[in-house]
Order: sequence, then structure tokens, then C-alpha cells
Amino acid sequence: MEKKTRNNLKLGAFVTLGILFFIIGIYFIGQKQHMFSNVFKISGVFKNVGGLLVGNNVRFSGINVGTVEAIEIINDTSVRVDMIIDESTHRFIKKDAKAIIGSEGLMGNKTINITHGTPEQKEIAGDGVIQTDQPIDTDEIMNKLKTTSDNAASITTDLAVIMQNVSHGKGTIGKLFMDTAMAESLDQTITNLKKGTKGLEENMDAAKHSFLLRGAIKKAKKDKEK
Repeated sequence: MEKKTRNNLKLGAFVTLGILFFIIGIYFIGQKQHMFSNVFKISGVFKNVGGLLVGNNVRFSGINVGTVEAIEIINDTSVRVDMIIDESTHRFIKKDAKAIIGSEGLMGNKTINITHGTPEQKEIAGDGVIQTDQPIDTDEIMNKLKTTSDNAASITTDLAVIMQNVSHGKGTIGKLFMDTAMAESLDQTITNLKKGTKGLEENMDAAKHSFLLRGAIKKAKKDKEK
């Protein structure tokens, strides 16, 4: 008899704890979904929700103020997102506020962030439609980064090949840098050009002081001044 009583007490305690945990779970879920608070509903139309799910948070000024209630495809270019928002924040969300899909960190869950509107504007109406901005497509950003990385790797490879050819004296630039004879020849050519230029200047100075050409030079100057 005592054993049966102990078993009944254990069963009763187990059932009581089960019911208690169930109630606590319902409470926390209800709190998250704003089931036990006054709420109002708004909706926004997006071209792409970027992985947003029902139950994700809605934030205003970085604070969780609601959740995503439903997501529905309207057509091939539009997706409607219904949100339930805590009534206590209703007066802060203006008619010209915007809803933008973001994420909790780089790889976190998607959220809807509601921006501040103009203080002079009236608050958005219940069951109203909020303006939206297209979310940033992280996949597109990653694809562009990959393309940039591939291009940089290709350029680096080509540059390595060019430098290797130069170091082995291949091509015009390689011969110019690595071929001693060509370098000396180029240096001699530049020296000759300098000498030729200097000789030309000396000849011009001599011509200016020449008795035979002095008159012609003066006449040319007079004609130029006229």
C-alpha cells in the first residue's frame, strides 16, 4: 500500500512538473510572439526577402519590437511580409518610416529593421503598408569579392611570369636590364646624343657671331618684330 502511494506521489510530481514546464514554455513563446500584449499589424512589400523567416525579429532603434507573422508571394517580383508590432512603440513609427531586411551579424538570422521617420509625420496606421528598401544581397557581394580575388590572382600570376622573363633576359625589357652589351650601347648612344647637342649649340653660337651671317640674323629679327 505504501509502495503504491509513493508511486502515485511520484507520478503526480512528474505530471505537475510537466504541466509547469509546458506553461513556462507557452509563456516564453507567447512573449516572443507578443501573444500576451497589445499589438498592431503592418505589412511591407519586398522584391526579395533574402532568407527572412516567419518568427524572425522586427527591430526599431536596435530594440526588438515585434516579429514576422507571415510571408506571402504576391507575384514573381513581389513578396509581402506581415509584421506584428508592440502597441507601445506605435507612436514612434511614422508614415514615412522604412522597413529594411538586415541580419544579426554576418551569418546570423534575418531581421527587419524599421528606420526613424520624420517626427512631424503622423504615426503609421494599423494594418497599414510601410515603405521598404531593397535588402543588401550578401550572395552578390560574395560573388563580386570572388571575382575580384580571381582577377587579382590572375594578375599576380602574369606579373610573376613577366618578372621571371625579365630576370632571365627574355624580351626587350629583359635584354635591356640583363644584357650588359645592350646597356653599354644604350649608354654610349645617350652620351653621343649629348655630345652632338653640345656641338650643335656651339655651332649656332658661332653662326650668330659670324660676320657673314650677322646681317641676315638682324634682318630676320626685324622682320619678326614687324
